[in-house]
Amino acid sequence: MMKQRRFKTMAIAAVAVIGLGITACTPGGQSGNADGGSVEAGDGDYTIAIVPKDATNPWFVRMKEGVDRYAEDTGMDVYQRGPSETDATMQAQVIQDLIAQGVDAIGVVPVDPAAIENVLKQALDAGIVVVTHEGASQENTMYDIEAFNNEAYGAFIMDNLAAAMGEEGVYTTMVGHVTNASHNEWADGAVERQKEAYPDMQLLEDQSRVESQDDGEVAYQVASQLLKAHPDLAGVVGTSSFDAPGVARAIEEAGLVGEVFASGTGMPAANKDILEKGIVKSLTVWDPADAGYAMASLATQILDGEDIADGVDLGVKGYEDMQFAEGSDKILEGNGWIEINAENVEDFSF
Repeated sequence: MMKQRRFKTMAIAAVAVIGLGITACTPGGQSGNADGGSVEAGDGDYTIAIVPKDATNPWFVRMKEGVDRYAEDTGMDVYQRGPSETDATMQAQVIQDLIAQGVDAIGVVPVDPAAIENVLKQALDAGIVVVTHEGASQENTMYDIEAFNNEAYGAFIMDNLAAAMGEEGVYTTMVGHVTNASHNEWADGAVERQKEAYPDMQLLEDQSRVESQDDGEVAYQVASQLLKAHPDLAGVVGTSSFDAPGVARAIEEAGLVGEVFASGTGMPAANKDILEKGIVKSLTVWDPADAGYAMASLATQILDGEDIADGVDLGVKGYEDMQFAEGSDKILEGNGWIEINAENVEDFSF
């Protein structure tokens, strides 16, 4: 049976409350507020703000291109505004400011889902549409967009690492932040894939998950320490776009090219050198510009009062047939990952 959620207008919700004596259903599983708690279908002219983790991170600079493209395509007031660094408190303040400005919708890539639950609840209570990306654990959101199934993506990263390692040896996992939901889901998916498919590989027991703080320098320092402390370490599963470059730098500096390997997510242009040198065999990525476009598109459809159901088309490749994750009526998964290697890295413009 097709799963779907219908966001009724305030007028319909109010009738339901008065006539049937029930509270209106609101996104994120919250009870209705004094205004009915649901979205009023608009006239197609909205103000939509996308809030990334960090406005200066190249990943989110690329995301802004997609947000700007959506604004150009629709003629609406759609823009990106993020904190100056990857900080959950600063991100919450940006969202607070947008609530005060009375925007129609907010799309967020959470630094720490738990840290922004309260402010997103405030946005929902104010009648603002809230959607997220890379926030599968977020409660106070109408929908969370994932470019793919996170477990499958982690498994794919592991397949790439296993191929580079010859399917044997000790490895560990690296996440940007231990609070980052998607990064940990990818790492968990990678470990599960190793356990089921690569019995001659072993997860490093005493440091099975390390943190790069979404910082290439930190990733390099952590990897350097790991290589010194664990001479048998042969691979690192990275998740942040900064992880593989930082680990690759440590591998090259230690003279271990061809002996230790990294895999994970990375931008094509930023990783061209390490791919062509063979320090990293392949990386996976999805275009953050497409994710930014998709968030704005989904917010518009909600504001227009459209049904959000399996098969929803968000108007960009990889997001044209979104499906709800198994057991969820909130998490929408696409098919947007790309493999990058030395042979095709020149084919990408970002």
